Amino acid sequence: MRFINPIPFVRDINHSKAFYRDRLGLKILEDFGDFVLFETGFAIHEGSSLEQTIWRQGPVANEPYGRRNLLLYFEHEEVDAAFENIAPHVELIHPVEQQAWGQRVFRFYDPDGHAIEIGEPQRLGPSGDSQKL
Repeated sequence: MRFINPIPFVRDINHSKAFYRDRLGLKILEDFGDFVLFETGFAIHEGSSLEQTIWRQGPVANEPYGRRNLLLYFEHEEVDAAFENIAPHVELIHPVEQQAWGQRVFRFYDPDGHAIEIGEPQRLGPSGDSQKL
């Protein structure tokens, strides 16, 4: 068995597709209308359609999908440039800051309230410790 990818539910597939494509710069590999797969393996799915597929019923409540219980993690070679491009268009959790393990990251919410972290690339050292590239 191997893990493939997370698939966050989104309310408006076109709005979310544009956000991830235009704001985060992800390239679309396949667009099936209610399901979009990006080249990185990341995917989004229109929530009402996926709820019907999985549970055989449409949404029973109009609850938000992002509930502060999942963090979508991305890396970018130029964290400061990514921050300058993204920050004016999102609800920030915090600006670029250095974490206890030495990595610089910033966090924000996507259109559905999913928390996103953008960090500079990391690699693990021989002991499993994170090391800045």
